[in-house]
Amino acid sequence: MMTDKVRMNTLNAHSLPQSNENFLNRQSEFESNVRSYPRKLPLAIAKAKGAWITDVEGKEYLDCLAGAGTLALGHNHPEVLESIQSVITSGLPLHTLDLTTPLKDEFSAYLLSLLPGEGKEYCLQFTGPSGADAVEAALKLAKKATGRSGIISFSGGYHGMTHGALSVTANLSPKEAVDGLMPEVQFMPYPHLYRCPFGLGGEAGVKAISYYFENLINDVESGVRKPAAVILEAVQGEGGVNPAPVEFLQRLRKVTEEHGILLILDEVQAGFARTGKFFAFEHAGIEPDIIVMSKAVGGSLPLAVLGIKKQIDVWSPGHHTGTFRGNQMAMATGLTTLKILKQENIAEQVAEHGEWLSGELRALQKRYPVIGQVRGPGLMIGIEIVDPSKPQDAMGSYPADGQLSALLQKKCFENGLILERGGRDGCVLRLLPSLLITKEELGIFLQKFEQALLDAGVQPV
Repeated sequence: MMTDKVRMNTLNAHSLPQSNENFLNRQSEFESNVRSYPRKLPLAIAKAKGAWITDVEGKEYLDCLAGAGTLALGHNHPEVLESIQSVITSGLPLHTLDLTTPLKDEFSAYLLSLLPGEGKEYCLQFTGPSGADAVEAALKLAKKATGRSGIISFSGGYHGMTHGALSVTANLSPKEAVDGLMPEVQFMPYPHLYRCPFGLGGEAGVKAISYYFENLINDVESGVRKPAAVILEAVQGEGGVNPAPVEFLQRLRKVTEEHGILLILDEVQAGFARTGKFFAFEHAGIEPDIIVMSKAVGGSLPLAVLGIKKQIDVWSPGHHTGTFRGNQMAMATGLTTLKILKQENIAEQVAEHGEWLSGELRALQKRYPVIGQVRGPGLMIGIEIVDPSKPQDAMGSYPADGQLSALLQKKCFENGLILERGGRDGCVLRLLPSLLITKEELGIFLQKFEQALLDAGVQPV
């Protein structure tokens, strides 16, 4: 047993200079070049509560990133902390592989009850604790269930950075110099009401893309073999907060059902009340064959789960495993989070707050033409930054301005506001705050954001 003499307080870093610069310099020595967030958000976090974080120098920030959507209830929610403490003192093992426990049983039953039809047609698969591993499992299962190997994905989609997940991710940058990605992945255009890939926009653009997809599947000269599955996000997150129109999702479901193609909905970022519904696909009233869940499902701790239609559960025992798929503490925090979201009708509150905030941002857009479009349901909002001094395209949209977007993120940070960027050329400022963020705090966001516009030299009209 460890003695008092050698026992360490792992949180005691007070002997070091308490400055952001010091910790960031040390991080750059310790960690690989792959680190990303510290380059955009140069701080060392000392503590956090709700929608706020405090750095080691005592400066407070309104956090509209919230662990990229992981922290559905914000930082250190008291009931989440209590659930952690209850597991620690219960005697439960923290790690159980895929062996069950009473806690896992209760979590599974509750999660299934949130799926379409109260989960009666679904079963769960616990994968490794990242969304990417859940995507890998979904792709493999689709191939086993159908006996086919092709996958259709969409431009702008993001599904993770592991080998198969990266293959169905649209962003080209992380694919550079990575040869031999998963074969037979066909990318299709995804509707975009501001930057329609067909240059049509509106209802015409959605109909054209829907028809194009259906024709690709039906055309015996398309050059594309019938795929095992179609994978997509109902609201693209990293792709710039781009929601799929309801009619597009409904047509996809109709065509895939007719042809025996599995429909995989990646709800890793949009799931669990983020869009004003428990799942983003619910806006279209459809039922996926496979639902990919992570981030908020673990209530701030690592967990990833698939919801699988029972008739396609063709796995043999052990054919997709993961050492950490039995994270009991994440099941406790996840169960607590899901119960709060459901029992306190947080999705309805999110829809109301999101509608109000989007309206305020559109009012701001009228004064600042660099805001090209405000989009996204609930508290998953994107603000596309454009250059209105340049010519408009065929749809009347101005060119994206990733450089200004980066500057605005920097100025927001300097004003105590944390948000992320995404979309083409990083031109979209993205909001993924705690779902419990108050209207008063959203008002503070608006003040800080407008001040960042002014600090970046953007003049109102």
